[in-house]
Amino acid sequence: MPIAPSGEIVLSEDEEAYTIASPGLRAVAVKSPFSFKVYDDRGGLLANLLGIEWNEKRSQTALLAMDDRSHFYGLGEKTGFLDKKGERYEMWNSDVYAPHVPDIEALYQSIPWSIHFRYGLPAYGVLLDNPGRTAFDMRTRADRYQISAEKGALDLYIVQGPTLKDVVRHLTALIGRTPLPPKWSIGYQQSRYSYMSQEEVLQVARTFRKKQIPCDVLYLDIHYMDEYRVFTWDPVAFPRPHEMMRELEALGFQLVPIVDPGVKKDPSYPVYRQGVHNGYFCRKLEGEIFIGPVWPGPSAFPDFTDDGAAAWWGDLHVHYTSHGIKGIWNDMNEPSVFNDAKTMDLDVVHANNGDPKTHGELHNLYGMLMSKATQEGMKRHLSGERPFVLTRAGYAGIQRYATVWTGDNRAYWEHLAMSIPMVLNLGLSGVAFAGPDIGGFSHHTTGELLARWTQVGAFTPFCRNHSAIDTIRQEPWLFGEKVEDICRSYIGLRYRHMPTLYSLFYETSVSGLPIVRPLLMEFPDDANVYNLCDQFLFGPDLLIAPILRPGTFSRAVYLPAGVWIDYWTGERHEGGRWILAEAPLATMPMYVRAGGILAEQPLAMYADDEAAQSAPLTLTIYAGGDGQFRLYEDDGRTYAYEQGAYRLREFSWSEHSGSSTLRCQPAHDGLPHGIEKEEEGANADKQTLRIVVRQLSSAPAQAIVSGATLREWTYDAETRQLHAVVEGAAGNFELRFF
Repeated sequence: MPIAPSGEIVLSEDEEAYTIASPGLRAVAVKSPFSFKVYDDRGGLLANLLGIEWNEKRSQTALLAMDDRSHFYGLGEKTGFLDKKGERYEMWNSDVYAPHVPDIEALYQSIPWSIHFRYGLPAYGVLLDNPGRTAFDMRTRADRYQISAEKGALDLYIVQGPTLKDVVRHLTALIGRTPLPPKWSIGYQQSRYSYMSQEEVLQVARTFRKKQIPCDVLYLDIHYMDEYRVFTWDPVAFPRPHEMMRELEALGFQLVPIVDPGVKKDPSYPVYRQGVHNGYFCRKLEGEIFIGPVWPGPSAFPDFTDDGAAAWWGDLHVHYTSHGIKGIWNDMNEPSVFNDAKTMDLDVVHANNGDPKTHGELHNLYGMLMSKATQEGMKRHLSGERPFVLTRAGYAGIQRYATVWTGDNRAYWEHLAMSIPMVLNLGLSGVAFAGPDIGGFSHHTTGELLARWTQVGAFTPFCRNHSAIDTIRQEPWLFGEKVEDICRSYIGLRYRHMPTLYSLFYETSVSGLPIVRPLLMEFPDDANVYNLCDQFLFGPDLLIAPILRPGTFSRAVYLPAGVWIDYWTGERHEGGRWILAEAPLATMPMYVRAGGILAEQPLAMYADDEAAQSAPLTLTIYAGGDGQFRLYEDDGRTYAYEQGAYRLREFSWSEHSGSSTLRCQPAHDGLPHGIEKEEEGANADKQTLRIVVRQLSSAPAQAIVSGATLREWTYDAETRQLHAVVEGAAGNFELRFF
């Protein structure tokens, strides 16, 4: 069935066809020869299903029309460029340690979803809800693309537009949206396979603070466990985890340990005993528990399709929450097994809450169901705080439960470049909170590569530096002062823009729109951007143009229509053309659309740094056009926002006939002014806004405000910047310069 606007659905039949009509959509199923066409409310043809084919094994393939104008996006986590036309991909969650190259058809995530886009025509998407082995083929036939399922149903959803934004909104209304994460989880994160001891973890944390490099999260890979048994600590390397957590907490750090699904086969191990005794592990039809080799050796695997097993697994995480741990890293959950098939036997039978299915039928669900069990268990034991879950494997809708990182990449410049379209297409598939391992996981990074990757990573939704055990370490301070300063600067830039980033997370939680976007999403009529993926937008207004090759200190940047302002120099550029941007190692080209508004805070060392939390925010406006921005605030930790404890202010900037006006309209104010800090001084600060207007062409003669108090304002003719301080700015106000 098409995904339709709400309203009455009418089914009718005549000699030639069945017609399904609803407000906004009409579907016609022609009886012979079979076809299925979906039309929008203007009668325009959206999707044209030309037929369905079966092979000798009864596998099904749907054939949908495409033409020379067709472009394809989404498809989750795939290698290659942004536009997937001419490619074929399989959906089969796979642990791929080999270098990720364009001809790899399957990786860790399987999101059977594609967007069909043609300039000048309404866009639409197709979702195949089948967690077995499926494929999307935009290569084999010139006039049609193919969606196939090896087993099970072709359960297809046609998701209407007409715009790319509409398609993503409607998709995420169907499969779910990214909930608001804890604010600490959108800060910078540092990992290593592995930090081998409690003292090593603490030394890394102390060094971040000593060097004044912002960081919120450290990770523990598999070596923190007792012989790789999940829900244990190595008694020698991590003898006092509670003590370690107390120091980390005092320094402002969160700790995220890895938890794999494999449970060591060991009759003396309580987790294994409980799973066997209660029937929580995956089994063959005849009742034999499936045992597969992974890091602990022979291991059993929880059957997350069974609600009882999932709840048991979730509650085991009290082992971590009792120490103050609020985030978990799920790895190896494709599931990966060290055997010839690299996964669980396909004839394993999952309980599936009374509707048994083979693993071959449900394979791609395993990772998402593990993350669901983890997230729900953590939530039960965190006393109202939001948990953070990071996953390698997933399926359509994984964003409801976990953040996604793109797996075992390498310290290759090509992988830096490839990470951009990968994260962009994940965003177009509903997964807004995603990112690669900064610096590359495997192979040996260099100072130049780490600097350039950190520049990009500062503006990707998930921001983690991670490296493998047999590679040189890649903490930011290990490549000399120059690289350290660059990393410090750009990580600090992320923290300064934390109010903007957190507001973008709010937007994705309510609309499903991605945080980082291909230019095509904001400029769908621009024929130059259909496959442009070496630059991207952070929200709607900030254009990021990273350097993706070694020894490169300038690059061509495409600026879409409008006026764009160089973030660093303030130089104005007319859009609709390419420019040459200078990019010494310390500079990543960035441009703000005229009229764009960015919210900033003072530099913080971590998300809950009191100095930043209690200080006034700065609203930076880039003059030369009209713009809007919604600023979202809550406590950053709990679910109180679900009961209305948040503040949402809608800012607009307009320029007309020599005057400029900033308006603030509260859309919701469920926070006491200054709830973040109860002291009176902090209350006053949280009601104060610093306003900076960049590239304002001339000095205003005067400024007036209504609904608030204008404490002061100045204009610097040399920099063409206006500075103002507005008190009592939590409510409705208007500030006008003329």
